[in-house]
Amino acid sequence: MKENNIYLNALLTSDSNIIKEIYQKNFINVERFVIQNKGQKSDAQDIFQKALMQLTVRYHKEKFEIKTSFEAYLFTVCKNLWRRELNKSKKEVTIDGLVELRTEERDIALSSLEQERWDFFQEKLELVSENCKEILKRFFKRIAYKDIAIELDYNDERVVRQRVFKCKAKLTEIIQKDLRFKELQVI
Repeated sequence: MKENNIYLNALLTSDSNIIKEIYQKNFINVERFVIQNKGQKSDAQDIFQKALMQLTVRYHKEKFEIKTSFEAYLFTVCKNLWRRELNKSKKEVTIDGLVELRTEERDIALSSLEQERWDFFQEKLELVSENCKEILKRFFKRIAYKDIAIELDYNDERVVRQRVFKCKAKLTEIIQKDLRFKELQVI
């Protein structure tokens, strides 16, 4: 998508007009999400800034391609960063009772790695059959087996369990065959 490259290049070159447009189009949704999930406007601003920085660093490192709209991708990055932030606040104390020091650079690197893993997973999910995609998407949303059986017109939940097992095995095989799998496993 050509528009996505315009936005990514604008982040890379610090094009203030396009970056302003990114803020105007996207910040309100991120702010709403953060506030609805135990945050403040200032948290949303921080998360949005981190997301833009993460995209800039990653795009500078590797000219990746966004397969969805830029807005959807940016929102997903922000959601992942905010969830990470919420989880981080739960886990600040280590087993020894010492507070683990975190740096902004480390957080951005880990968030970027998580986003790359998510993109990789989404890419591989597209390679399984349509039937497997439908079953796995419902399974990952934690829809009950009996409900999946009804939605997809299977005889019973036992059949759905078997299909989920086979589809997960196929997806795992596809993922592990890709050379990038080992690179993304690090950490």
